[in-house]
Amino acid sequence: MKKLILLRHGQSEWNLENRFTGWTDVNLSPKGEEEAREAGRLIAAAGLEPRYCFTSYLRRAIRTLDLALDSMDRLWLPVVKDWHLNERHYGALQGLNKADTAAKYGDEQVHVWRRSYDVAPPALTADDERFPGRDPRYVMLGADSLPLTESLADTVERVRPCWEEKIAPALAVYDTVFVAAHGNSLRALVMMLLKKTPEEIVGEEIPTGVPRVLELTDRLEVVSDKYLK
Repeated sequence: MKKLILLRHGQSEWNLENRFTGWTDVNLSPKGEEEAREAGRLIAAAGLEPRYCFTSYLRRAIRTLDLALDSMDRLWLPVVKDWHLNERHYGALQGLNKADTAAKYGDEQVHVWRRSYDVAPPALTADDERFPGRDPRYVMLGADSLPLTESLADTVERVRPCWEEKIAPALAVYDTVFVAAHGNSLRALVMMLLKKTPEEIVGEEIPTGVPRVLELTDRLEVVSDKYLK
């Protein structure tokens, strides 16, 4: 039996400030750091021993993984960082306070941007300082590969090659694989693995800092799905 551990990063500074974060590279809050450490303790207490790890290019996920692994005394594990696991790109909303945005555009419109499956927020322009092509970690990808905004559907299609080409092959070799990422990139994985519909996945909430363990057959079919609490 294979095990896939999914962990959304701990509370970030912008989670705390109620701001749209997306690809903005903010750090964990003190609470988020403790959530990450506690996640590691929960994983160890459950008798799980990850063998291989994945995370995104964003520090809140990277640090969550490091803090969790440190709690397990497994900082030596190999880690693959992949930008396909980044959070959904919130376009021109990134950095804005969610309550202020709702006051400006209306609660209904903001709800559509946040919770619909295939509607993306307003896009950035390529000359915006928030465009990821201006960030050195993405320059090798080329502007055409980088989003100006994303819906959840776009995020699912971005995450799919990481699953098919990296995570699934790792599960063929290692019995337990650990992925520390973001709410929407993890929802994308959950949608693919649990075969959820667009209507089902938009209602899926993944809490910060709580490990989720999927047990899979050798053919990577899910047989159990639970949170560690």
